[in-house]
Amino acid sequence: MAVDNAVLAESAGAPGQPAKWRLGGALWLLGMPGVVAVVWALLPPLKANEALLPLPLWAVVLLSGLQTAVLLALAVAVGVWLAPRVGLRAPVVSSWLVGQPIGPALRVQSLPGIVGGVVGAAWLWVLSQVAPAALQPSDPASAMPLVVKLLYGGITEELLVRWGVMTLLLWLGWRMVQRGQGQPGKGLVAGAVLLSALLFALGHLPAAQALAGALTVPIVVFVLVGNTAFGLVAGWLYARHGVEAAILAHVLAHLLSSPLL
Repeated sequence: MAVDNAVLAESAGAPGQPAKWRLGGALWLLGMPGVVAVVWALLPPLKANEALLPLPLWAVVLLSGLQTAVLLALAVAVGVWLAPRVGLRAPVVSSWLVGQPIGPALRVQSLPGIVGGVVGAAWLWVLSQVAPAALQPSDPASAMPLVVKLLYGGITEELLVRWGVMTLLLWLGWRMVQRGQGQPGKGLVAGAVLLSALLFALGHLPAAQALAGALTVPIVVFVLVGNTAFGLVAGWLYARHGVEAAILAHVLAHLLSSPLL
């Protein structure tokens, strides 16, 4: 298989690159605070409906956390195994794990990540102005806490969707279209970015349904368009600069937009 030598070296865990298990463990730990945060946010509504739960509250909370933690582990494992084969990477974390200065990798990602975050924050503000009334919580106190948006939305979602799903989609396209030869073409990368952005948007429909009570056409269009647009930004950042750039943009988008919403 005529894959670039540098990609093969990275895939094999050559000098200068962290072992797969170390990179996977570091990324999994990076995403776990988001898992804890989202489970913590579920506690009040679960407690309010405890009598309707099929299991004791502690068991529901534990199973919910375990399910998300396992999904995160699977996504991280997919990315660790396949990303080097298609030229995708986590340069800051990788540099840190092998004891190299993270400054060079961080500098390359910072400006694109910051620009992506500012664009994302502006987009979230625009969406807040045109959101269907059914998606606007009647009680502001019931809105998702900022810490959950930052940790789960900003970090865990990027590891699930970009590092895991987008990497898998690009690898599948590369294997099917290019027979695993050379580096993935720009069309395959664009396709993986678009498909992962669509899946990212579809993943927000259950939350929209829970908030609105029903998925009407305007709500579905709003959720799909709004989330796909940012998914395209995050996917491009991942493909071009590394997964940390997508994480930085996602975290900043929530952080900067929070005072405006």
